[in-house]
Amino acid sequence: MPDLHPPSPEDTLNDFLISVERRAFKRAAYAVRDDDAALDIVQDAMIRLSQSYADRPETEWPMLFQRILSNAILDWFRRQKTRNAVFTNMGDLEARFSDEDGDFDLLAVFKMDDVGTESADTTASRAQTLAQIEEEINKLPARQREAFLLRYWEELDVAETAEVMGCSQGSVKTHCSRAVHALAQSLQSRGISL
Repeated sequence: MPDLHPPSPEDTLNDFLISVERRAFKRAAYAVRDDDAALDIVQDAMIRLSQSYADRPETEWPMLFQRILSNAILDWFRRQKTRNAVFTNMGDLEARFSDEDGDFDLLAVFKMDDVGTESADTTASRAQTLAQIEEEINKLPARQREAFLLRYWEELDVAETAEVMGCSQGSVKTHCSRAVHALAQSLQSRGISL
């Protein structure tokens, strides 16, 4: 028998937050490199969305949440800087590559969702390779890492990524291109060929 009661607005918002929680945590953890802080940041972003934007159309929630999460991450860094914690602006590092397209989807090569019925050895090898990719993503400069994760993890287009990051579309392409090239080089040095 079909449910005759549509979900309440609170249930709809809760379902949305559940759907973005894991990826938001990964993104925050990559940014701040501290799981406890990342959890706090994601919870803070979820509370901000719930308190300030719950009445907005649910189609607006994904972009609003990404922007709120970016701001929460920046707030965390500001607090760390204020407390005289070690703060390194990794965004100033430069790679010297000319390709500007940034459309290579590195994470899709080792996507875990479509593993299917492969052998245990293959699954273990894939998990090990994915862990190595995650290590290398953690080593990227902050802005490159953020652009890369928004484009290829969150699957935002260039314009959406630029809006979330508060920069130009050209900067997004540059950050993504540098991230992809740096990841390709570092993974190749580990013997991982794509």
